[in-house]
Amino acid sequence: MNRTRAKLGEAGESRTVAWGMTSVLVAMYVINFADKAVLGIIAQPLAKELGLSASDIGLAGSAFFLMLSLGGLLSGALDKWLGLRWALVLLVVLWSVAMLPLMLSASFVTLLVSRMILGFAEGPNSPLLFSAAYSWHAPARRGLPGAILTCSASIAKIAIAPILAYVAITWGWRSALVALAISGLLWAVLWLAVWKEGPYGSSAHTAHGDGADSDAVAAPVNDAEPAVPWMNIFRTRTFIGGVLLIAAAYALAAVVLTWLPSYFELGLGYTRLQAGSMFSIPSLIGLVIMLSTTWFSDRLITRGVSLRAARVIFPAVGMLIGGSLLVILPYISTPVLAVLFVSAGYAICTPVLPLLNACVSELCPPKQLSGVLGVFLSLMAFGGFIAPYMMGRIVDAAGKGGDGYAMAFQILGVVALIVAVIGILIIDPARDKRLVRPDAPVIAVR
Repeated sequence: MNRTRAKLGEAGESRTVAWGMTSVLVAMYVINFADKAVLGIIAQPLAKELGLSASDIGLAGSAFFLMLSLGGLLSGALDKWLGLRWALVLLVVLWSVAMLPLMLSASFVTLLVSRMILGFAEGPNSPLLFSAAYSWHAPARRGLPGAILTCSASIAKIAIAPILAYVAITWGWRSALVALAISGLLWAVLWLAVWKEGPYGSSAHTAHGDGADSDAVAAPVNDAEPAVPWMNIFRTRTFIGGVLLIAAAYALAAVVLTWLPSYFELGLGYTRLQAGSMFSIPSLIGLVIMLSTTWFSDRLITRGVSLRAARVIFPAVGMLIGGSLLVILPYISTPVLAVLFVSAGYAICTPVLPLLNACVSELCPPKQLSGVLGVFLSLMAFGGFIAPYMMGRIVDAAGKGGDGYAMAFQILGVVALIVAVIGILIIDPARDKRLVRPDAPVIAVR
C-alpha cells in the first residue's frame, strides 16, 4: 500500500512538473506570436509614415514566413548541436536583436530585412518547442499540450495585442517593438533557470508511467531505437496530406496575423484602437474550440477510438465548417456579422495545427522528432509565405472598401474545403507508423 502511494505521489509530482515546464514553453510561444502579430498591429501607422501600399505590407509579411520556413529546417541540427536549452536561448536573443534595425532606421528595406531576420530566427522555434513539450507528455496525451502551445497565438492576440495596440497609439509604433525585445530577453533568463528535459525526450532511456490514474500508459522509449530513413517518413500519405492540411490552416493564420486589424479598420469601419482590441475576438473563439476539441481528441484515443478518427477526421470536418463560413464572407454586409463569420471560420480551422503535429510525431523515433517536425512545420510555413502578399495584391486591386479583404478570405475558405477532403481521404497515422516503424509500440489504452 505504501509503495503504491509513493508511486502515485511521484507520478502526481511528475505531472505537476510536466505542466509547469509546458507553461514556460507557452510563455515563449506567446512572445513568439506577439512578434508575428505586431506587424498587423502597426501596419497602418507604419504604412502612413513610410508611404507603403498594401502590397508592400503583404510582401513584408510573406518574406517573414518564407524565412520562417527556411529557418525551420535548422531545428534538428540546432537540437543536435546545442540541445533544447541553448538552442532556444540563442533563438530568443536573435529575435530581440532583429527588432533593432527598424527602431533605429525606418524604411521599407529595413522593414523587409528586419522581418526576414526575425522569421529566420523564429523558424526553428516551433519544432523545438513541440519537441520540448512532448518530452514531458506521453503520446496519447499530446493533443492537449500541443493545443495549449498552439493557443499561445490566441493568448498573444487576446492579452498582448490590445496592450501593443495601446502602446503603439500612445507612444508610437517603435515602442511596441521595444516592449517585445525586452520580453524576449526576460524569458531567456527564466528558461535558463528552470528547464530540464522530460522522461519522453530523446535523451531519456525509459519513459515513466503517468501513474495509476492515467488514461493512457506510454510504452518505454528507448533512445537505441534505430533511426527511420528520412524519406520513408516524408513519403507517407500522412506526412504529405498533413502538410497540405496544415499549410492551408497556417495560410489563414498568417493572413489573420498580418491583415485582420486592417480589415476591421479599413474594410469594416472600426477605429484603429477598436480594430487592435478586436484582434482578440477570433482568438477567444479559437481558444475555446482548440482546447475543447483537442481534449476531446485525447479522450477519444484513450477510449479506443482510432488515431485517424480522433486526430484527422475530427479536425478536418471542423475545417470543412470553417472554410464554408469564409466562403460566405463576401456576401455579409453587416460589420458585426462579418466579424463573427471571419472569427468563427478561422477559429474552427485551428485544431488541425496541434492535432496534425501529434499525428506526425507518431511516425518517427524521439531522437528524430525535432528534425521531422522541423521539415513538417517549414513546409507548413509556405502557406504563410504565399497568403499575406496575395491578400495585399487583392486589396490593392479592389481599391477602397472591404471587398478585397473579404474576397481573399473567401479564397482561403475554398482552399480549406479542398485540402480537408484530401486529408480525410489519405491521412492515416496508424497505418503509416506500421509502415515506417514496424517494431515501434502502439499507444496503449485502458
